[in-house]
Amino acid sequence: MLLWFTDYLATHVSGFGVFQFLTFRTMVGAMTALAISLVVGPTMIRKLAHHQIGQVVRDVGPETHLHKAGTPTMGGALILVSIIAATLLWCDLGNRYVWIVLGVVVAFAAIGWMDDYLKVSEKSSRGLTAGRKFLLQSVAGLVAAVVMFKTAGLPQETALIVPFFKEAALPLGVGFIALTYLMIVFMSNAVNLTDGLDGLATLPTVMVAAALGLIAYLTGHIEFANYLQIPHIPGAGELAVFCGALIGAGLGFLWFNTYPAQVFMGDIGALALGAALGVVAVMVRHEIVLLIMGGLFVVEAVSVIMQVVSFKLTGRRIFRMAPIHHHFELMGWPEPRVIVRLWIITLVLVLVGLSTLKLR
Repeated sequence: MLLWFTDYLATHVSGFGVFQFLTFRTMVGAMTALAISLVVGPTMIRKLAHHQIGQVVRDVGPETHLHKAGTPTMGGALILVSIIAATLLWCDLGNRYVWIVLGVVVAFAAIGWMDDYLKVSEKSSRGLTAGRKFLLQSVAGLVAAVVMFKTAGLPQETALIVPFFKEAALPLGVGFIALTYLMIVFMSNAVNLTDGLDGLATLPTVMVAAALGLIAYLTGHIEFANYLQIPHIPGAGELAVFCGALIGAGLGFLWFNTYPAQVFMGDIGALALGAALGVVAVMVRHEIVLLIMGGLFVVEAVSVIMQVVSFKLTGRRIFRMAPIHHHFELMGWPEPRVIVRLWIITLVLVLVGLSTLKLR
């Protein structure tokens, strides 16, 4: 909205022309979201505590987490408000990618809200049944996938790009819908599973979003895309502003979510953030790179799958507890050590993912 206003002002004062630059709007969007988070955060935490919207700790979880019961949850709403406000203020609202990613964020946030609401109201850690949650996620993911497929105007918008190879672009056709659906739903659940320790999912999400924002800017810029030999996706650069908003909102939330957490994200935040990473990666045609950069999320999700499959088939568990961050806790690692070490691993993976842009 403010982009239109600054466009008008630029006709009278040339200095306002700086808002036409994606890089500037990305930085302003990040700062806007950060400011909203820091200003609104304390009030939201007090409201959540006043209404007794507290975390319900699983009985089967680590005993060291029992003291976290009652900590305000559903704080992911703070991230979402900051992201959506900053995006609407600084993005080009005529860009279809902006509305698709916002639609995905809102849809998955609504699913997360229903899950969190049931947990809080019933004083249980169960929430939505796995089947119902997966069904709702599938509907939202498929709708987004079909919309993206139907509105795609160029072949590269629906081709699978393989990193490390210069001209490895595999036309997917209708298979693009399946890939998009899988990326959105998988990343949504992967980030949600990772969100089990104070700040564990927050900073990796910010780091991956920063890398995706850079990729979005490069794919949307024809000269940079041609130089790096990556697909040029007209209009995708606007997603850099959205990623900037996600960075600012995430850092603002981390201010309150870092160990020991004053507030938890809840499914309302984790499901939405994971879906956002998935859909942005699809839009900029770097799904495989996302799986590399978000390796922490992938491993967390796979550890749960392996644990469940192993127990059902053999009656034995592979890990002491899944997701894998609980395994490290039960090995004797203090929670802050687990968190920071996994943050460091994510930073390395993000750098590896970014290196694929040049190693072709």
